[in-house]
Amino acid sequence: MKLRSEPPVGVMEGKGFYNEYAAIPASGGALALPLLEEAARQISLDSSDRPIVVADYGSSQGKNSLAPMRAAIAVLRARVGAQRPIVVYHTDLPANDFSTLFEVLESDPAGYLREEDSVFPSAIGRSFYRPILPPSHVDLAWSSYAAVWLSQIPRQLQDHFFIPCTRGDVRAEFEHQAALDWKTFLSLRATELRPDGRLVVALPSLADDGTTAFATIMDHANAVLSELTIAGVITAEERRRMTLASCPRRQGDLLAPFADHGQFHGLVVEHCATLPVADTAWDEYQLNKDPEELARKRARFFRTVFVPSLTQALGPGRGTKERQAFSAALEAGLERLLVDYPMRIDHLVGTIVLAKQGAL
Repeated sequence: MKLRSEPPVGVMEGKGFYNEYAAIPASGGALALPLLEEAARQISLDSSDRPIVVADYGSSQGKNSLAPMRAAIAVLRARVGAQRPIVVYHTDLPANDFSTLFEVLESDPAGYLREEDSVFPSAIGRSFYRPILPPSHVDLAWSSYAAVWLSQIPRQLQDHFFIPCTRGDVRAEFEHQAALDWKTFLSLRATELRPDGRLVVALPSLADDGTTAFATIMDHANAVLSELTIAGVITAEERRRMTLASCPRRQGDLLAPFADHGQFHGLVVEHCATLPVADTAWDEYQLNKDPEELARKRARFFRTVFVPSLTQALGPGRGTKERQAFSAALEAGLERLLVDYPMRIDHLVGTIVLAKQGAL
């Protein structure tokens, strides 16, 4: 089967929905903030007045980028003073809601531009499986939860839409694609980093046995898709085309490119760990004991992060209203099922810090 040449990934739901309902990615990324701050201390900076370049690979609508960029800039300011220019590149797919991103950068009280006259943000709409910035241009790079998405789908899944819920040869084929994509991502970032630059990545992780805490929610969503097919909301062919390109990795998968030589395209590993992520929605449920509220938050998170990709499988003749109706029906059905299954999500995040070998 011929591979698709374009990323089969729907951008996160726009109009600020991702910013409001992406608490799980925000919590996971927060665990890597100390690593980003330490990376900002470690990068080599000359004494010139050239701009320091920070890249945010996979920014979505900007809310979850504020704390990382603010933390990195604070460390850099302590090193170089208040006047040296800092350029921040936010990158995401071309269809990303960049209007919301820029609105957040300008108006959010937690933004990194407040009281900063020498920080200059910009955005680039391009997949990070292609070159994004010039060679040896980036001092410090950050990517949170974006590298979990594959560049292409090698085949459609059968009976499910989520890769970790599959087994055998099918799962192996997707994990092979994930390994190729991870190497591509790393090699491109290695080219873009300056010597002694740093790349900090956080992304959803699997346990060593390949399991994920999201499996139960995904199984419920899969059941709702079957209901919608039977009800005629989507066709059987549209359902068959629904495969999420989200492929979490084990810690060993992150380290695999470095196993043979201790480095990969000049990158060396300074840190790698897998950590549990706080489930704030569950903590709130423990206080209010409201299963409907918990189910609503879980379903809205699913819609915000995953449904745009599933919507891409709908036929080209589907109009905006039909697509919105599908999204709403899937969210409502998932919420209905989850009310009876309040659960804690013991989500794992993998973190890795990479340094570019060489001297300025």
